[in-house]
Amino acid sequence: MTTFNDREKAFESKFAHDAELQFKVAARRNKLLGLWLAGPLGEADAEAYARSVVVADLQEAGDEDVMRKVMADIAAKGAAITEAEVRAKLAALEAEAKLQIMSEIG
Repeated sequence: MTTFNDREKAFESKFAHDAELQFKVAARRNKLLGLWLAGPLGEADAEAYARSVVVADLQEAGDEDVMRKVMADIAAKGAAITEAEVRAKLAALEAEAKLQIMSEIG
């Protein structure tokens, strides 16, 4: 039975590793989105704004909490950025974030 137990532990370990990796990629992607939006929104402290976007993602599963936050910020500042542009940028930044995280891991 040890082979089965070892295999089960290996699958559990891989699942935990993959979940942690996905969390890191999402957090990096959201930070990059915040840094990208800070300029058009006229945010004086881009890093602080990027952190606020990362924190917004902790409210619920998925991207809708981030979208609500940034779209409200865009509307409040009167910036000419559409939801479609933000979603496209979010998708592009996901790939960039994954590359960054993977290069840091080695």
